[in-house]
Parts: sequence; C-alpha cells; structure tokens
Amino acid sequence: MILRPWRHEDLIPFIAMNSDANVMKHFPSPLTQAETEAFYSRIQDEFSRKGWGLYAVELKASGRFIGYVGLHEIGFEAAFAPGVEIGWRLAADYHNQGYATEAAKAVIELAKSHGIERLYSFTAKTNKPSERVMQKIGMEKIGEFDHPSLPADSPLLRHVLYRIDP
Repeated sequence: MILRPWRHEDLIPFIAMNSDANVMKHFPSPLTQAETEAFYSRIQDEFSRKGWGLYAVELKASGRFIGYVGLHEIGFEAAFAPGVEIGWRLAADYHNQGYATEAAKAVIELAKSHGIERLYSFTAKTNKPSERVMQKIGMEKIGEFDHPSLPADSPLLRHVLYRIDP
C-alpha cells in the first residue's frame, strides 16, 4: 500500500466510496457527488496550506485507489480543538484487512516529521472497527463527547475520543 498525493482520476472511485451506504454507516448519510467534490477540494486546499492532509491510499500491486488515511484540522469547536485529527476511510472491499492500521501507523510517523506533537481521533461510539484501529495504532482513549455537528437525537451523537503524542 502507498500513501500518495491525490490525482484527478481518484475522484470517480472517491465518489463511489462516499456514496456507499456500508462505508458511510457511521456517518449521518452517504455523500452526494457534489458533497464529495467539495470534500476533495477541501483536501487539496489543506495540502496547499499545511503541507499535509488526507493522503490517497493506493494498492501497490494494482495501483488501485482504495480510500484515504491522513491528517486533518479539527473543524468544529471542542475542548480538544484546535488540533489535528488522524482519520481514515476505505472502500468496503478493503475493510478488515489491516490497511487502515498500516497506513495510520505511517501517518503518525509523517506527523512527527511535520512537528505535530499531538493527534486526536474520534468516531461514533457505534463504530467499533474504527475504534479498534485507534487502539491498534497505540492511541489512548481519553473520553467521550457529543459531536456538535449532529442533532441531539442522532444515534451517532456520542463519540469516543482518542489521543496519541507521536
């Protein structure tokens, strides 16, 4: 697996991944094409501003784009913000194969090289696979919080919060 900059041709499989209900089951809803295109633009902008961001993940053997793993500025108000999040999203065919864990460990090393001293990761309490990745990469659970972007009656409202100091 390779972490690399995004290419324009990644947009089509990125749209497919973000519109997949299985991939997006721990998010409020799948993303539309327009929402994914806007997200792609934000990713490009963050790389331009920071020199780091959410990296495209490519399978070495096939050259296939399978998702992203990387760093992202926390975009909402919280006790742990401002800060940098380590996050991931992979196409459903690549879940539970160790790709997210392997890539996230590499991203922690990249964070060190950029002078980032603390990383956070968070997900809905229901997202046990993502929480297991946090644990496998050495993150420590430091609490829970209600995500401020979600309505009070959302089953995804409560989030787990992890931290690592690379």
